[in-house]
Amino acid sequence: MTPTPIDALRIDDVAKSYGTLAALKGVSLSIRSGEFFGLLGPNGAGKSTLISIIAGLTRLDRGTVTVMGHDTVADFRNARRRLGVVPQELVFDPFFKVVDMLRIQAGYYGCGRESWPWIDELLERLELDDKRQTSMRALSGGMKRRVLIAQALVHKPPVVILDEPTAGVDVELRRTLWAFMRDLHAKGTTVVLTTHYLEEAQEMCERIAILDHGEVQALETTRQLLARHPFRFLRLKLAGGGVLPESLSALVSGEQDGYTELRLETGRNPIGGVFETLQRAGLAVEDVQTREPDLEDIFVELTR
Repeated sequence: MTPTPIDALRIDDVAKSYGTLAALKGVSLSIRSGEFFGLLGPNGAGKSTLISIIAGLTRLDRGTVTVMGHDTVADFRNARRRLGVVPQELVFDPFFKVVDMLRIQAGYYGCGRESWPWIDELLERLELDDKRQTSMRALSGGMKRRVLIAQALVHKPPVVILDEPTAGVDVELRRTLWAFMRDLHAKGTTVVLTTHYLEEAQEMCERIAILDHGEVQALETTRQLLARHPFRFLRLKLAGGGVLPESLSALVSGEQDGYTELRLETGRNPIGGVFETLQRAGLAVEDVQTREPDLEDIFVELTR
């Protein structure tokens, strides 16, 4: 009989309140080993609280969390050893050089000199090799972010949480990070990503959970999530500065650069019907575009 794989992360009925504010209201979800998973939600949805609980930085009020089968409360040391977290905040000791910082971090997890070749590889892959002897306080914000990513990986954890890893960083770091994370994921590392750049989540994640007001609003594969809302968008630019008829105003989802975008429900708002209405109103169309809903559209639908 084939043994059942252990979930990389298992979160069962987790609740946490701060006074009268319920940050998490019985959240339950599991993340499979080797999965690239997206944890999305607006500000204040409870994502940071959940990550802090997983990392053992915040005590939950109710429920259980396990990392590779190890309870984060009853078996904290083993759970934390299997987890790497890249935090949102730039937290670092300004008095250490980059390479020393990483070697000290490795020592926290019981990794000695045998981990130094891996640290050298991290410095190379994250394009930090020429900064290895530089003091942390002398680094730019983007370079500090790279060091935080390396810190989370020094002990080769099987589960990595990236909490807004590309917030405020340049395009070069984004490309470097995603190329590296794809390689780690291909080798079996479980990656959990939180980001406000939804195009990143749509491209990278196999499954996505959307959290809002401390509750899971959706938990599906990215493909299922994109297919769950049967609508598409029609962008119109009317000739001569024409004004859209009142009968179509309820379909308007936005306006930009002279274009009006209409949200059309499949089977209810046919594109042909829109053009018939415009023709009856004597309006000519200068340009027209269509697009399928992306993850941002679904996100707005679920968290509006």
